[in-house]
Amino acid sequence: MNPEPSKSRIMSVGGRLLSWVEILGLVVIALATVIAGVQEIMEMVERRAVSLGDLLLLFIYLEVLTMVGIYLQSGALPIRMPLYIAMVALARHLIIDMKEMTETAIIATSIAILILAVAVLLIRFGHVRFPYSVASRDEDAR
Repeated sequence: MNPEPSKSRIMSVGGRLLSWVEILGLVVIALATVIAGVQEIMEMVERRAVSLGDLLLLFIYLEVLTMVGIYLQSGALPIRMPLYIAMVALARHLIIDMKEMTETAIIATSIAILILAVAVLLIRFGHVRFPYSVASRDEDAR
């Protein structure tokens, strides 16, 4: 009796199961993001005021939804998206909490944003200078 066909079938079923769990997780993330965005909008309406922090938070939610959409369409997570989200989150933190922050914390947060921006530039440069095809990416995964 050859164990290879059963191993292949288990791998196939396991792969499909993991794909469904992954999709379910992405749907949960998208729904939670939409709910958080609606809650934020309701708070702004209740306060009858919109601040820059509110707009940046909505922008973060939009970026998370975009990241989920790209991941669902392509099956790959563009590394720049989380970096953009981190930069906006740090900028929001800097804007909202600046009065309570020490000078050192302000400088550290600003340097962190700068480091993330440089990382985005390096990644973008790498993609332009050293492009890769889908076939070579598939070969690297093996």
